[in-house]
Amino acid sequence: MALNELADGKILGGRDGAVGRLIINNPERHNALSLAMWEGGARLVEQMADDPDTRLLVISGAGGKAFAAGADISKFEEERSTPAAVAHYKETNSRFYAAITKFPKPVIAKINGYCIGGGLALAICCDIRICEEGSRFAVPAAKLGLGYGFDGIRQLANIVGPSMAAEIFYTARQFSSAEAYDMGLVNRVVAADALEAYVEDYATRISENAPLTIAAVKAIKLAIEADPDQRDLGSIEAMVKGCFESEDYTEGRKAFMEKRKPNFKGR
Repeated sequence: MALNELADGKILGGRDGAVGRLIINNPERHNALSLAMWEGGARLVEQMADDPDTRLLVISGAGGKAFAAGADISKFEEERSTPAAVAHYKETNSRFYAAITKFPKPVIAKINGYCIGGGLALAICCDIRICEEGSRFAVPAAKLGLGYGFDGIRQLANIVGPSMAAEIFYTARQFSSAEAYDMGLVNRVVAADALEAYVEDYATRISENAPLTIAAVKAIKLAIEADPDQRDLGSIEAMVKGCFESEDYTEGRKAFMEKRKPNFKGR
């Protein structure tokens, strides 16, 4: 698979069959994210969202030691030292988070090693989080004097509950993969040497399922997480109706009767 390179090669991505890939490629800094990386990641995700042949997205970190260790603190003086720079930085990384959160297809975070700060914020934008046993999770904002806004904390609280979200922020400590699983932060914990195969199995399963059904489920998931006045239930109902009127619905029934795997086309 040929990968596109953005942010001087520190963001890699492309489509591998039906599976979109985004790799955070800054292993010498535990995949800490700079302003250019936030921007490059957003552009790449937005491009894949518009690709009809991309049925899901897998996000991972290069090097085997970290998914992402958050924002690159060594660049704060350069990138976040004035109010105007802070505002620009927030706008840029919020664009990346929004592109992942609103991605119209499933998103899997494949997590090995550290998942810290902005890296954890990135992971919770994904639909499914699968980590290795040695993964570590934290939001060290309270050790750095950083402020987190309502949307980011609510997104975490929607997953783990307000009390656990408060504990993560108040203590600023690192949580183990077992603790992350217990609080519902991750969907699955697997051995480090099984992570790659496990995520690939999930990606294959999802890519072979009916795209229109999955798109409707993703739209409903986003609506559940949104404020009531932001839910377009009419559009969602049309998506559900479209599933029953699709060629894929006919194919699914035929495949079931013929005891074979369906070949869904997304139409």
